[in-house]
Order: sequence, then C-alpha cells, then structure tokens
Amino acid sequence: MDPHVSPVGLDKAYRLINHGPTVLVSARAGGVDNVMAAAWACALDFAPSKLTVVLDKIAATRGLVEASGSFVIQVPTVAQLELTRAVGTRSLGEEPDKLERIGVELFRMADIEAPFVRGCSAWLACRVIPEPHIQQAYDLFIAEVVGAWADTRVFRDGRWFFESAGPEWRSLHHVSGGHFYAIGEPLAAPA
Repeated sequence: MDPHVSPVGLDKAYRLINHGPTVLVSARAGGVDNVMAAAWACALDFAPSKLTVVLDKIAATRGLVEASGSFVIQVPTVAQLELTRAVGTRSLGEEPDKLERIGVELFRMADIEAPFVRGCSAWLACRVIPEPHIQQAYDLFIAEVVGAWADTRVFRDGRWFFESAGPEWRSLHHVSGGHFYAIGEPLAAPA
C-alpha cells in the first residue's frame, strides 16, 4: 500500500466528502470492475457514518452495486481531471475494456470487494443499505461507510490541507457539460 494512504476514523469519514466534490464510484460483481463519476454524493450521518449517492439506471456501475451490495467512493484530484471526465462519459456497456483504455489503475484493500482507484485523495468503502423504493424511484443509494482512508499529503488530523498541498491535489467540482472547478482558497469566519 502507498505509504501516504492512512486510515481515517469513521467518525471523521463524512469530512472526506462534505465539501461537495465530484466523486468516483467503483464497484465489482461477477468478476467485473467498473468506475464512474458522480456529482451527487453527500454525507448523511455520523454514527454510523453514512452517505448517499445518485446512480442512474443506465450506469453499468449501478448494476454492479446492486449485485454486490457494496461500492467505493473516492475523491479524485485536479491531476485526475481527464480520467474523471472519461469514466463519467464512457460506458462499460459500449467499451468492455473502458478502464484499461482510459488508464485507470485499480488497487485492493483487505476485506473490501470493490476496487479502489489509485491516485485519489480519499476513499470510502461502503455497504448499501437497501431501500428499493428510493433506489428505483430516485436513483438514490444510501450506504454505511465501513472503511475510510485518505492521502496524508492533503488530508490528516481530520481535516483537508488543500492550501498547503500542491494545486494538483485540489478536489474537482463538476458544474455541467464537462466544466469543472477546483476547490478554492480556505476562509475562516471570525469566532
């Protein structure tokens, strides 16, 4: 494992996505891996740590999530802009070797079935909390976070350090049509 990747306590896992980044969703079922981009992911609860993510019915990754009951949410970086756009616009159904063609590097964590995308700044391993009506009606998946990790070059001691990490570590925020922003400068409100 990368020496910069460190576990994050589940009580702090929500902090990995509470700033609203575009995320990558990875899943595995039946020996098939896939990764997609998702702009609608949100922290939901602290204890146990939960999140939500929207996975459209046309997404191949959704089928893998439904079959396996698990997935990984990861926070891609500015350095992964092209990868993020590519996994968000190309289909596994049309390109069975999509990940290989894009150059997505996957790795595994012990006891987690879903693959992890190398080079991200944070990872949250999730177990689906079945809510069939919500999943079918709204494409919304609720999951419990069962493991969390972050790259210590940009997240440590329970907080992000975008301001002291290189600009390539900033998170991506999709607004529309392939247009993204990187997270901005930190601001502190007076106490």
